[in-house]
Amino acid sequence: MSNEKPDATGWFKSSYSSDAAACVEIKFDDGRVLVRDSKYQGAPAARPILTFTTADWSVFLANL
Repeated sequence: MSNEKPDATGWFKSSYSSDAAACVEIKFDDGRVLVRDSKYQGAPAARPILTFTTADWSVFLANL
């Protein structure tokens, strides 16, 4: 989990990204975990996003 505060849209930088300029951003949304690459500069609505259930996200993090 990150100590980062979500921005106005609910996205925050993953704690696994440390202080890197290019990082992974996470958003918790209605029982899902959304993940995107912060360096992608396309229109926000067109950014590729991975979607996990909260259970799948827990398994993913446990296996890092």
